[in-house]
Amino acid sequence: MNDLAPLLTPEGRALLDEVRDTDPAQELAVATRLRREHPAELVSAALGQARLRQRAAAKFGPEDAGRMFFTPNGVEQSTRASVAAYRARRFTELGVTSVADLCCGIGGDAIALARAGIRVLAVDRDPLTAAVARANAEALGLAELIEVREADVTQVSTEGYDAVFADPARRGGRGRIFDPEAYSPPLSWAVATALGAPRAALKVAPGIPHEAVPAEAEAEWISDGGDVKEAVLWFGTEPGLVRATLLPGPRTLRSRGLPDPPVRPVGRYLYEPDGAVIRAHLVAEVAEEVGGGLLDETIAYVTADELCATEYASAYEITDRLPFNVKKLKALLRERQVGVLTVKKRGSAVEPEELRRKVRPQGPNAATVFLTRVAGAPTMLIGRPARAV
Repeated sequence: MNDLAPLLTPEGRALLDEVRDTDPAQELAVATRLRREHPAELVSAALGQARLRQRAAAKFGPEDAGRMFFTPNGVEQSTRASVAAYRARRFTELGVTSVADLCCGIGGDAIALARAGIRVLAVDRDPLTAAVARANAEALGLAELIEVREADVTQVSTEGYDAVFADPARRGGRGRIFDPEAYSPPLSWAVATALGAPRAALKVAPGIPHEAVPAEAEAEWISDGGDVKEAVLWFGTEPGLVRATLLPGPRTLRSRGLPDPPVRPVGRYLYEPDGAVIRAHLVAEVAEEVGGGLLDETIAYVTADELCATEYASAYEITDRLPFNVKKLKALLRERQVGVLTVKKRGSAVEPEELRRKVRPQGPNAATVFLTRVAGAPTMLIGRPARAV
């Protein structure tokens, strides 16, 4: 899709409505029929947009996705709506009323900011991407709050705005970019821009090394439904603070500067910290909360003798501990009539699907097996989810 304009015409919009729920398996037949009455290029563009909207529903919800416009990269790289809404709330809580959204993409964050009542300057240098962001602001009735500008963000003045939000591109021709200085534009530019603004938030990859976080920044790792989505560097808030935020909620765990937890024997319960907690290096905070220690000094599993309520980890009651041995595990699962087997791993090279094929679980019962290390030794822990009353 190199030209958005035809889809914005009355004919294009009517065609988008007609192909909205097209089954991919029926796409060829639908295209053949529609090309009898419409230009082939327009039919192809409408069907392509319908596919993108179907993919985008997971991030934006079916109602918004069904009205918005997308590019393939835009669907892949845009912020999930729940995460963008959370960040917009943080901005409003900081008293922000206007934001310069740099590298705005298709406008996902700009939309969340505008819905929070914030005036937005949304900037992207790609002409098609900027056009899509503008179309999305109009489609969702937010054009009065969102000004879209096609420009190089490094040449745009952010003076007069309460805050800057920047989301540098972290994908290139060869896939994901892990070096922050290889972002487009580089992280150093984004940090310099943030330091020149009253407040700022920089979206970065969740795998960013902690040593790459500037001393002036607060670092926040965010998960949604248990999946780690991103890290954000906040400026003008609490320099040096590290936090993990779990959505929905939000539930936020703040760093307390605790030392690494001790390694201890396997207790009755195992706690699996949320991925955002692990990325934020806040496993010690969870261990203190549940009165536990680590299974192994290099593994982010916490074990304890008591079941404690925590919002930042999933708890399991451990019923069995075995040295790593597939035959013994298979025999145990057969004896317990386990047919529903969840396999989790940390510190093991064995792939869950490979183990599942080898043990061939059968029966009416369910269990969870953890492939991990205990004090350095490859170990299998078998258990079941536990919930504190």
